[in-house]
Amino acid sequence: MRNAVGVAAQQRRRNRRGGVVPEFWIGHRRYRTKEKAKEAVREVLYRYPIGSVVDQEDDHLLLMDLLDKHHEADDKIGSGVDAFAIAPPQRGPYPGFEVIRSDGSRIDFSYQTCLKPPTYRQQVMNVMRDEVKPDINVYFESRRLAGSLTSDQSGVPLDSNSTAVSYFRGPSFVVIAEEFAGTVGGWNAIEMTSSMEPGLGRFKDRQLAEQWCSDHWDRCVLGLLSSQENQRRPRR
Repeated sequence: MRNAVGVAAQQRRRNRRGGVVPEFWIGHRRYRTKEKAKEAVREVLYRYPIGSVVDQEDDHLLLMDLLDKHHEADDKIGSGVDAFAIAPPQRGPYPGFEVIRSDGSRIDFSYQTCLKPPTYRQQVMNVMRDEVKPDINVYFESRRLAGSLTSDQSGVPLDSNSTAVSYFRGPSFVVIAEEFAGTVGGWNAIEMTSSMEPGLGRFKDRQLAEQWCSDHWDRCVLGLLSSQENQRRPRR
């Protein structure tokens, strides 16, 4: 069985030999190169004075998606992200980013670390999220058609353009995905197709993909939150 990591590495080498620079993604944002993505993050970093809170929504969302790429994202996010701040230099002359958690604690994170190539586990997790998107959309549409677009946390009415489907009431997406991977032989047993989209495409074994979607649907307990409420919760 051919390892998808090796396939991806071969593709990168072919791209370099052919003069093709691979695109880079942060969340749904596509950048022509990794350097362009880094420039976008630096632009946020240097737009705010040291010690200030990142108060622009687009900047906050970019940093949320960036933090998700950190290999210790769960530990950095902790109780949930309330805001980001510009931290003073710790080593060297340059400032950095700091997470202000929902419980009031703070922790710094390196944007350079977030921009490193994702682990195979992270790549598979991205694909797993993409595979279940149709089910997530079905859930949202069922709530919309039923006229129940209200936050399951606060009860406030929701705008369909600022509503998030969340796992806040049951097992997290990460727990569901990790336990599924364990039942099929681990992360390396899940092969992926190559793709220019975020992550590495889709499950190569479509029967396994159906098994994953069925398992996810059976176990997930979905709910609706406002986008702002969801931003402040731990990523699940």
